[in-house]
Amino acid sequence: MASIDIAHERNATATADASARPHLAGLTRPLLMEALKQFGLPDNQLRMRAGQIWNGLYNRGFTDFERMTTLSKELRGKLAEAFDISRLEIVTEQKSVDGTRKWLLRLPSGIPGVPGPEVETVYIPEEGRGTLCVSSQVGCTLTCTFCHTGTQKLVRNLTAGEIVGQILVARDALGEWPDGGRNSEDRLITNIVMMGMGEPLYNFENVRDALEVVSDGEGLSLSKRRITLSTSGVVPMIERAGDEIDCMLAISLHAVDDETRNKLVPLNKKYPIAELLEACRNYPGVSNARRITFEYVMLKGVNDSLEDAKALVRLLKHIPAKINLIPFNPWPGSPYECSDWEQIEKFADVVNRAGYASPVRTPRGRDIMAACGQLKSETVKARASERFKEARADA
Repeated sequence: MASIDIAHERNATATADASARPHLAGLTRPLLMEALKQFGLPDNQLRMRAGQIWNGLYNRGFTDFERMTTLSKELRGKLAEAFDISRLEIVTEQKSVDGTRKWLLRLPSGIPGVPGPEVETVYIPEEGRGTLCVSSQVGCTLTCTFCHTGTQKLVRNLTAGEIVGQILVARDALGEWPDGGRNSEDRLITNIVMMGMGEPLYNFENVRDALEVVSDGEGLSLSKRRITLSTSGVVPMIERAGDEIDCMLAISLHAVDDETRNKLVPLNKKYPIAELLEACRNYPGVSNARRITFEYVMLKGVNDSLEDAKALVRLLKHIPAKINLIPFNPWPGSPYECSDWEQIEKFADVVNRAGYASPVRTPRGRDIMAACGQLKSETVKARASERFKEARADA
């Protein structure tokens, strides 16, 4: 079965009511305790109650306070009136012939009766591991010319709760909670990559807080060695990411000279290759044990010559690095073609012989537009603006 398309209807009144309450998912432990303090819990109960709620959210996957039976019935009722712990709305779910799954998720709009913007999240099953590709923005500001997401203008940043919420939805769908029969040693989601829609370093605080929740040993409990943040090269934020997030770093490089990279990744005009690589050399914690991944999309006749391969090796000298070669994944109207497979293999051979691990990423989920560079939500800013105007007119 190539693709499954499932529509999920929701009660608009209930959704509007839920969105009026602050959501607890995505709050770091200190912020969760602060929310409970503002709610009215005494100081001597904050740590304990926060731990009980944390366990319910991230160990048990509860979406209803009523199931948190470690709390008194009275407290459960009051919490339900004050806070929201529901899931993001699934608009569609698709499954590829290769097992890749993609969810189109609707975010709150903040306006009753008006649908919110949408983002995509992708799960990629592999031998011995499963990777969840998570979005950080609706749309993107960077307009990389090989990327489908770059054709959609930025609508807004995601909150920390909406970033974490994508993981919770995926764990629901995969039956990863204890009630689904799985334990932490038998999990399907073993790795998180911030490589979905958007530039994570342009939504720094929310990404940082979300990944703090994800890596908490008493919560979702994913090691920071299994979390990778991919950036197109926001140079001033790279060192801060190493200091405050401390996860694995991936650089969306894709070219070996500024002229080519200016066309592929326009951000390069602001932060050219030399500045980007210097930031990589100084990335906190970088070592042979914690290598930086350089992503390189293979574009026919653009960046795939053997001279490009040799130049790539020279560029990355003295940087502990791994190079991911990514066959270009086409999308409607895309101006590029994927390099011939024979050329990709020759390119990879040059890089491998220079001592770099350079796996060629197998395209996954192409049949459902879930492969690298293909993500794009179906709601665009213009449509959202029209709905906003209509709702205001009706009001």
